[in-house]
Amino acid sequence: MPGAKPEVGGRRLLVSGDGAANVTGRKDTSIPETERLMEAIVSRGNMMGAYSRVVSNKGSAGVDNMPVTALKGYLHEHWPRIKEELLAGKYTPQPVLKVEIPKPGGGKRMLGIPTVLDRLIQQAVHQVLSPLFDPDFSASSYGFRPGRSAHQAVQAARQHAADGRRWVVDIDLEKFFDRVNHEILMSLVKRKVKDRQVLKLIDSYLKAGMLEGGVVSSRQEGTPQGGPLSPLLSNILLNELDKELEQRGHTFCRYADDCNIYVATKASGERVMASITKFLSQRLKLTVNQAKSAVDRPWRRIFLGYTMNWYPRPRLRVGAKSVTKFRGTVREICRRGRGRSLRQVIDELNPKVRGWLNYFRHIESDYLLKELDGWLRRKLRVIIWKQWKRTRTRAKNLIKLGLSSDASWRFARRQRGPWVAAGENVMNRVLNNAYFEAHGLISLQNQYRRLQRVS
Repeated sequence: MPGAKPEVGGRRLLVSGDGAANVTGRKDTSIPETERLMEAIVSRGNMMGAYSRVVSNKGSAGVDNMPVTALKGYLHEHWPRIKEELLAGKYTPQPVLKVEIPKPGGGKRMLGIPTVLDRLIQQAVHQVLSPLFDPDFSASSYGFRPGRSAHQAVQAARQHAADGRRWVVDIDLEKFFDRVNHEILMSLVKRKVKDRQVLKLIDSYLKAGMLEGGVVSSRQEGTPQGGPLSPLLSNILLNELDKELEQRGHTFCRYADDCNIYVATKASGERVMASITKFLSQRLKLTVNQAKSAVDRPWRRIFLGYTMNWYPRPRLRVGAKSVTKFRGTVREICRRGRGRSLRQVIDELNPKVRGWLNYFRHIESDYLLKELDGWLRRKLRVIIWKQWKRTRTRAKNLIKLGLSSDASWRFARRQRGPWVAAGENVMNRVLNNAYFEAHGLISLQNQYRRLQRVS
């Protein structure tokens, strides 16, 4: 195959082409001409960036069962043909694999997992199209955009409440990713993309079938979550909502399909809810879920896992559903703890604890974290108590931990369930905070305080 063989991860990847799209995240004044975007998409630099991103993200195999680790070898053999098909507008994506995952509030979220090759191509398309569309996106849009995050959205929401907008129009779009209207979305994409091959490729990804139970079904609407291109396409569509809100002078925060509009009174909130519901239905063909949407106080709603209190300068709190989900994760890990060492259980818990706290590090009180720390340690004491099993073993281990012989035998002989035993003062004294810290358990409260000192 003509062209150089660029280095990826210390080895060579067969991808060729001239020119390169901006894949560094820096501002690039040389955005490719919108009539010749496909050449930029299949260019060597852009494909290298897409390949690195797909490999680092790992992910599951699609309908062809090809793992990410097999992509390099496949490209060595097939990339010349694939590139030619892309440039000629003849490439046909494979169906996506339907996967359902449970949602925190109940129900299931549907994902469509593309093949690793289609993930590579979608990522390459995303890298070229994003610099075209992102500059025109609203400053109040925070989801799936470079340099923006859910934390920024939450902080903005808190500021809107502090500024006196003490009512929120919380809009929940019913099955948004499943209901995207292809015709409307493509008309918006065509405003900036003039390359017919790229338009045809995007349309083919929107209409790619979905494999479930060995049967491929066609799609006439929706852009299933799971592919690198879906977040950008969702922002292109919902940017129409953002512009409508800005034109009306509303203050809002949007992260993907989560949109909160902040107003001063309940009456104005109800008017906004009615008019925006009508706009979404008529202009974008999207449905507002009336059961999950509401005009309410910000401290009674949850936005991106966070809530806030009613103070004039609101303080951020963890939403109740997020606490419930965290407890469920801990329970599941501890349920598997019997038969494993305490250190093994803690090693599995720590990444979950660290990741959860890292997301909720912007809360402004550690009272909840102290409570969760105590509950988590009690769950671990249950595991230890069950593993000790017999009265004699329990007494001997209590003695080793410093309890007197008489007190150890009295406590070991008492008949009680593991959860009750784990909450007794005796267990709290011998299996104390220092004991679990010595075994490597992360304390939510201590970790939070360290994060506050650093920030």
